[in-house]
Amino acid sequence: MIQVTNLSKSFDQLQAVKKISFSINKGEVFGLLGPNGAGKSTTINMMSTILSSDEGIILIDGNDIESSPNTCKTLIGVVPQEISLYDDFTAYENLLFWGQLYKIPSKELKERIEIILELIGLSERKNDLVKTYSGGMKRRINIASAILHKPKILFMDEPTVGVDPQSRNRIFEIVENLNKEGMTIVYTTHYMEEVERLCSRIAIIDDGKIVAQGTQSELQKESNVKETIEIRFQTITSTQVEILKEAFPSLIQNNQTITVACDANKELSTIISICNTVKLQIEDLKLNKVNLETIFLKLTGKQLRD
Repeated sequence: MIQVTNLSKSFDQLQAVKKISFSINKGEVFGLLGPNGAGKSTTINMMSTILSSDEGIILIDGNDIESSPNTCKTLIGVVPQEISLYDDFTAYENLLFWGQLYKIPSKELKERIEIILELIGLSERKNDLVKTYSGGMKRRINIASAILHKPKILFMDEPTVGVDPQSRNRIFEIVENLNKEGMTIVYTTHYMEEVERLCSRIAIIDDGKIVAQGTQSELQKESNVKETIEIRFQTITSTQVEILKEAFPSLIQNNQTITVACDANKELSTIISICNTVKLQIEDLKLNKVNLETIFLKLTGKQLRD
């Protein structure tokens, strides 16, 4: 559906995107995950024809974006970070305005607006001025304006920035419903929980480069991050530590606490059994599952929000 090859973009002396390549399959939600300033928005802007690239190739459903920009524009919808609405128009008037720019026939457009307002949960507020809306409601109208022409591909650039938890969950539901209908979605964010919930595949981008890409399980395998078990005891002797280390060489001791990297589903019972055998009394046990945060830290050497 989308093929990006050796894509680069610089602004004066700043190279924002550095020869990145990735592909996106039809009907998937593909996440671009990275901190602010990583190059996510620049990448989206090039893929949506807003910016031209310095080098590289972007194919949208087989169409080269440089030689066939108008064809590509008919295939895509864009939800920008910035709210692109007129505050002194109602929600309905905003959607009518944007739909007319797409040259959607009047009757079809009005029917489409009603369907979309129902999808985003704002039918009852359609005649209220946008300036009376909350940030989350404006975000939803922003999404609505991008899908009026039934695009095959939807680019969403940080669509939940500055919204309340209720609106964020509603946006998640909108994304999931659009994807169930077959829409391919490219979703940029610096919130790991969003990618974990929504995206089938992920590209981790940092400092303008794709650090890794794949499913979460593929990224975990590439990063070689393992889940860990932390156990705190009342007391623990060096002899007891050595016995545990024979079974689990990855064991690390910190005062009365040990940390073991392992597959908890398979090995937790063995650890507890050995602890009981050597008369160790467990005060606390904590399982640290592998998530995108630990994967990102391993691959980049820094926290996502650094």
